[in-house]
Amino acid sequence: MSELQQTNPVPATAKWKIPQEFLTAKSATYCALFLPLAALPLLIDSSFVYHIAILVCLNAIITSGLGVIVRVDQLSLAHGAFAGIGAYASALAVIKLGVPFLLSLVLAALAAGVAAVLLGRLVLGLKGVYFVLATFAFNELFRMIMLLLPEISGGTNGLSNIPAAEIAGLEISSKPGFYIFIALALAATLLVVWMILRSPIGRAFDAISGNLPLAQASGIPPRRYQILAFTSGSVIAGVGGGIMAAYVGFISPESFTFWFSVNTIIMLIVGGRYSIMGPVLGALLLTPLPEVLRSTGQLQQIIYGVCLIAILRFMPGGVSGLIDRFAELMSGRK
Repeated sequence: MSELQQTNPVPATAKWKIPQEFLTAKSATYCALFLPLAALPLLIDSSFVYHIAILVCLNAIITSGLGVIVRVDQLSLAHGAFAGIGAYASALAVIKLGVPFLLSLVLAALAAGVAAVLLGRLVLGLKGVYFVLATFAFNELFRMIMLLLPEISGGTNGLSNIPAAEIAGLEISSKPGFYIFIALALAATLLVVWMILRSPIGRAFDAISGNLPLAQASGIPPRRYQILAFTSGSVIAGVGGGIMAAYVGFISPESFTFWFSVNTIIMLIVGGRYSIMGPVLGALLLTPLPEVLRSTGQLQQIIYGVCLIAILRFMPGGVSGLIDRFAELMSGRK
């Protein structure tokens, strides 16, 4: 009998199936919440609503990167720097080299990834507050270097007139077009994060976060996976920075200060540190605040602080924890 004849046919039941976690009450709850909200800008067709929706998606993408990093119990204050590295890499590639927009995002990811690997090897051996301080120092170092290199960064004047994003020759500078693009980019980001976290890599992240000595005894090299999580999260931030540069059309070193990183952390904590949808919830709740409170100055930071304290006190799992609990009640589980 030939080799072809000996090969067993693929069973009909071996077809791809929808993962079971997509068919739960929790997934249904999130779909019922987010699908109408995602469609809302298209229905209202307001320039202001489109602008807010785009910023929500942008912040959710960048915060999703930080969500990967905290999976290995590391809290980075360098997230703004990696978004800035991605923004400058993308903008300079488009302005100086005429690189297409999508390719410029690949370069943004590479630049942020290389910087994250180099920084990770230096600081991921530090613990607790020392790691936080080291990443804070890197964020400030990046900002100062950019200010001292005006021929690259534009200095205090920044880079302006960044070309509008184009995909396959089609300009997506209109707010409806850019909203559709960034909503798809956010969906792709969440899918990538979900695939990482449900893979053996994600399980290693959870093992390191849950019990580091036990993870080491099980043969998991913590430092390797910490660098992997740090790099993956920073790459996502870099891509978000590249998208931000294309949308705003202007970036400067002052766009990526310490407060950029702090606001990202607050969004993650408010939404839920260990939920894939946490960054989206945090961005959805906190992104509109600066627009609503534009005339209140420093009150914006006070409200952020009050929200953070309230969430930590009454909802340690963030808003996503509350939604998860509601989904469990709806499904009859206690």
